[in-house]
Amino acid sequence: MFEDNHLLVVNKRPGDIVQGDKTGDAPLSEVVKEYIAEKYNKPGAVFLGVVHRLDRPTSGIVVFARTSKALTRLNKMFQERETEKIYWAVVKKTPSKVEDTLIHFMKRNTKQNKSYAHIKEVLDSKRAVLHYSLLKKLDNYSLLEIKLETGRHHQIRSQLTAIGSPIKGDLKYGADRSNKDGSIHLHAKKLTFIHPVLKEKMTLEARPPKDPVWNSCI
Repeated sequence: MFEDNHLLVVNKRPGDIVQGDKTGDAPLSEVVKEYIAEKYNKPGAVFLGVVHRLDRPTSGIVVFARTSKALTRLNKMFQERETEKIYWAVVKKTPSKVEDTLIHFMKRNTKQNKSYAHIKEVLDSKRAVLHYSLLKKLDNYSLLEIKLETGRHHQIRSQLTAIGSPIKGDLKYGADRSNKDGSIHLHAKKLTFIHPVLKEKMTLEARPPKDPVWNSCI
């Protein structure tokens, strides 16, 4: 999606992992390193910093840093919420309100690799805030646009389930069936941030994967 001496931005496919995990599958970060090494004929190790991650079944914008300076500055931006993240989610059950702000307290269960959204604060929970609006009603589904205010583990997936609108294909969070390819219909659509070196405002938009449901959203 974008590339210069400081950054490389990818539209991730569902199923790709951003960083290596216990599965041993080749992560996107290694694929990008190989691409840089080949394109720029770089001998030896290629520096690539992972700024943030997306869940494996999710698609959309992932930013990598090509220098340590860019990584440090981008990490600070993401941690201090100086970025604006917009997601698209396809849900089976349309929420009762056309738009709303959801506030929950998220508690993560590491054994299950799952987070639970509570209405009231519980022990070891973290406050989670998102804003959603209904963009489009499809034949059997609805398309929501989501603006994240906090970045908690599985936040969108868990909070939408908490209001009775799990994401299409997301069995872990209450969908009635999985997608054939193991994906879920959650897409990191738009990201706005300040370039860590040039100090220019950047807004990037990623097209969703090509499938009949996503195609009908566009």
